[in-house]
Amino acid sequence: MMPTRDKPLADRIALVAGATRGCGRAIATELGALGATVYGSGRSTRAGRSVMNRPETVEDTAERVVAAGGVGIAVRCDHNDPDDVAALVDRIRAEHGRLDVLVNDVWGGDHLVSWGEAIWEHPLDATLTVVRNGVETHLITSHLAIPLVLESTNGLVVEVGDGKGDAPYRTNLPYDLVKSAVVRIAEGLAYELSPHDVTALSVTPGFLRSEMMLEEFGVTEETWRDAAARVPFFAHSETPHLLGRGVAALAADPDRFRFAGQCLGSWDLMHRYRFTDVDGARPDWGSVDLEARDDMLAGQHPGTMG
Repeated sequence: MMPTRDKPLADRIALVAGATRGCGRAIATELGALGATVYGSGRSTRAGRSVMNRPETVEDTAERVVAAGGVGIAVRCDHNDPDDVAALVDRIRAEHGRLDVLVNDVWGGDHLVSWGEAIWEHPLDATLTVVRNGVETHLITSHLAIPLVLESTNGLVVEVGDGKGDAPYRTNLPYDLVKSAVVRIAEGLAYELSPHDVTALSVTPGFLRSEMMLEEFGVTEETWRDAAARVPFFAHSETPHLLGRGVAALAADPDRFRFAGQCLGSWDLMHRYRFTDVDGARPDWGSVDLEARDDMLAGQHPGTMG
């Protein structure tokens, strides 16, 4: 299919690693809305849940991609397993011969993080698994998938994190290490890919209303404003689709190389590409971030982002 004004990504092949829920699911859906063929990978399928024991599945994500106007392909893949990732890359190579957009949103460590526990108090197995889930998976996926991105023209590699490089300490060392590392990985990839016509960068949401965050605060997407009075800064929160629309806009921008190596917030992308969240709002986490950081450092609410 040839690209059109409404479907500028109609000839693009994308892999969203970690597409089961949250920003990964929204990024896959918004890429689909611009016409892309999207492989959405993750561990949770209708045949069985991951250790996170969440109801969302990669099949659900693929159906959302199709409903949005793209081609959605669900793939069960554990990105901690090089053989799994290699099989996924081999499939994309056999079916398309190239990969135009690689989005690395693998995480799956929320259930392992104990906020406010010092490193010597935090269970060692949990600490090491957080690092494996949040850093090693990204290295494995980059090692195996980027050679296929090199077969594309004007390829894009996006690392999805939580916070920019100057974010304050997040009150949990393994979590903080992982999210800081994602930004640095993107900087390194940008340097290594610069001679190859591939743009690499990192992105971050603001105060995210993910499925898990909504449940934590006892609200739904329809009733989330009920929590704004009791949860600091919740009034400035955003759906995962704000970041999803930003990544899709980047994928459709032929001049995106000017952002190589940078970490862009969902709010930066919103202003740059002039879109809104799915409810028509324009939540600008960047405008309230400094006040939120002061509160975080004071211990009022560790971890505002998704």
